[in-house]
Amino acid sequence: MPGTALLLAASPVGKGRLVDAASVLPVLAAVPPNVLAGTDTANVVELADPLEPQAVLTRLRAAAAAPGPLTVYVTGQLQLDRRQRLPHLALARTTASTARYTAFPWHWFRDELRLRPAGATTLLLDLHADAETWELLRGTPLDAGRGNAVYGRIAPPPSRRAVAAPAYMKAVATILRSGFRPPPEQLHQQALARIAPESAGTDIVLSTPGPSAGDPHAAITAAVQSGRHLDADALAARHEQAAVAAHGPASEEALHWAEVRADLAMFAGDAGRSCHTWLTVATVRLNAGQAADAPAVEAAVDRAHHQWGQVRDTTRARELGAALAELRGRVPGRREGALDHVQRQLRQLQTQP
Repeated sequence: MPGTALLLAASPVGKGRLVDAASVLPVLAAVPPNVLAGTDTANVVELADPLEPQAVLTRLRAAAAAPGPLTVYVTGQLQLDRRQRLPHLALARTTASTARYTAFPWHWFRDELRLRPAGATTLLLDLHADAETWELLRGTPLDAGRGNAVYGRIAPPPSRRAVAAPAYMKAVATILRSGFRPPPEQLHQQALARIAPESAGTDIVLSTPGPSAGDPHAAITAAVQSGRHLDADALAARHEQAAVAAHGPASEEALHWAEVRADLAMFAGDAGRSCHTWLTVATVRLNAGQAADAPAVEAAVDRAHHQWGQVRDTTRARELGAALAELRGRVPGRREGALDHVQRQLRQLQTQP
């Protein structure tokens, strides 16, 4: 099965630039596509200093939908948005005051890769952080999602307004130019050894292997891939019930398994059940005191909205649409006009038998 490699290098234009991210792309481009992806044949997608978060999201979503192994190479810098203080990957137009609107929210990587088979995704990261983000990440790990192998480093801000070089990713590319791709952990260790003299032990090292064979997510993925959707949901339901009993219905452990079941309903072609589950997850999060613009709340409502658009039974669509409209009033999300869209669709549904 062909693999996919997504090469993303991004940093702001102007004085806010901490790292010359795009300088690594010619070195990566010299690596054969099959070596970048670690497969016999491969597709390579390159994004050099993109301008818009939605453009990055579109390419990431397409890469995540590819059935084979996926390797994501990300070089750039992290900044916090001033509203929620969440890490974002800075893009060409990003400034300290506009990160929420012009940078790529880091949690979008986790969200878009969450539906991929367990163990099929590897991220190689060479990131620099500004001072605020560096302080945050020293105590809060960067979350790239369950089931993904993550290797790389986060470097502190360069001194004296210097623009740093993406040394780790250049080391990775140089190793791969030999024409052989070692296992990710070995590749990571070789790259770290090459940059050790200059990193001087100051970097945050990222080293998270993929899931083990006993991971329940791997078993669920196998069931879905073989078409055993009922078995997959039953397994997830057992884990959800155990999490509710151990931690409570509003716990992250229980909500995680509810979200898994919402995705499983989508895979099974049951858009109504998927929509209803996402609406329930969003409501539980809000009732537990989470903010309307919290990433997990916005994501749940956005996914409910998307699944609602796939519901073909008119009566069911009306019922779900009324609940979605109420939630959209509280959680408008990042896309303008989402509530108006629900209301327009509901009016059309009222005219249908």
